[in-house]
Amino acid sequence: PPKADEVEAMSSIYGDEWCTLDEAARSFCISVGNGQDPSRRLSVSLQITLPADYPGQAPPSYQLNGPWLTREDKRTVSARLEEIYSQNLGESVLFLWVECIREFVADASERSQPVWNRYRANQTEEDSDLVEEMLPTILNEENLRSRDLEASDEFTGDEVPPIFHGETITDRRSTFQAHVAPVVTTKQVKLVLRKLLENKKLASATHTIMAYRIDCPVKHAFLQDCDDDGETAAGGRLLHLLQILDVRDAVVVVSRWYGGVMLGPDRFKHINNCARGVLVDNGFVQTAVSNIQICKRRHK
Repeated sequence: PPKADEVEAMSSIYGDEWCTLDEAARSFCISVGNGQDPSRRLSVSLQITLPADYPGQAPPSYQLNGPWLTREDKRTVSARLEEIYSQNLGESVLFLWVECIREFVADASERSQPVWNRYRANQTEEDSDLVEEMLPTILNEENLRSRDLEASDEFTGDEVPPIFHGETITDRRSTFQAHVAPVVTTKQVKLVLRKLLENKKLASATHTIMAYRIDCPVKHAFLQDCDDDGETAAGGRLLHLLQILDVRDAVVVVSRWYGGVMLGPDRFKHINNCARGVLVDNGFVQTAVSNIQICKRRHK
């Protein structure tokens, strides 16, 4: 079938960057980057689901994720993707979509370079690794301030929310550990990341994968995003887990220490399993009682 041929072609072209989320549902994911030095690398996670009547009568459904993306960025990219589909009705568009996003990310990277230089100039050598880890969030700091979705202000000032740590999972010398904290603002997300990376062991992790989901009832919307930190598609999968479990007002971070043996798809299983474990163990997978109230009781 044409659909299967296209998916096989995408896998051949992009290798491990192209990941299958759910084969039965024809759901896939790819992290599209600008190919630069990792310390200045921007990326967008593209999640795609192919409907039964694609490509003949319907376009792929998709979701764009990236901590640095503004609403305007997402609207711009969406308009370009829809234009590509309308210009190629009945034809395969996945490759064209990915390369369109890659071009957008490359342009965004060039535009953000002056901002990157300004923040780098203000950092000490001791903070340099932290800045690189948090670059996507830092670059978009002004945009995050302007995107006030009126979430409640449960934590005030510079107080770091309580952070809970899960059990480690080790497989073929790779170790995974998840951490979770209640958050109601993007500032708290940054505070949690900063606090975690103050720990030398956590800062030495090969990948620090992150996803957050904040309920904004006034706007009837969720503020949510993710970061792969070089572990292709892992951030998108982690965010998908939060959505499936209906986790609200929380950030989950998974540290992975690579042991030299490639795990293949098993790495995603371990990332999600340890994340699910820390969420369940600390009461974040509930709907009747708010996550923050649970965390407060634990700290009394």
